[in-house]
Amino acid sequence: MKKILFLVFISALAYGFVREQGISIPALSQWSRGSDSALQAALENKQSDVQVQGEGVVSRLLPDDNEGSRHQRFIVRLVTGQTLLIAHNIDLAPRVTDLDNGDTVGFYGEYEWNPKGGVIHWTHHDPNNRHVGGWLKHRGNTYQ
Repeated sequence: MKKILFLVFISALAYGFVREQGISIPALSQWSRGSDSALQAALENKQSDVQVQGEGVVSRLLPDDNEGSRHQRFIVRLVTGQTLLIAHNIDLAPRVTDLDNGDTVGFYGEYEWNPKGGVIHWTHHDPNNRHVGGWLKHRGNTYQ
């Protein structure tokens, strides 16, 4: 019983210290899950050329980019509120079918920072085996 009271006392002290210092602790849903930690660090540090994995909700469908290699493009919103552009090469991988606003999409690709939040690309296999293969996951299907 004394150990439990001691832990409660220490917890209360720690909580008081955090509040007094004005330290913000995000809600549990905003903590990065293991695979999302590289993405969160890249976003915060404005890094590029970082292989990341994450998941977001489609907030906007964009027209395909048809200059050079064709890319299916859409915006996802992460649980933190951050938005990212997904640029999925549809010359090398199948188009994500039946994609709609509000759909959840998992991704594994290369992150490039920009002032609007960044871009995820290389969400496909590399036919020359010189780059890590990426993917998109939507409604139980994997596109790579």
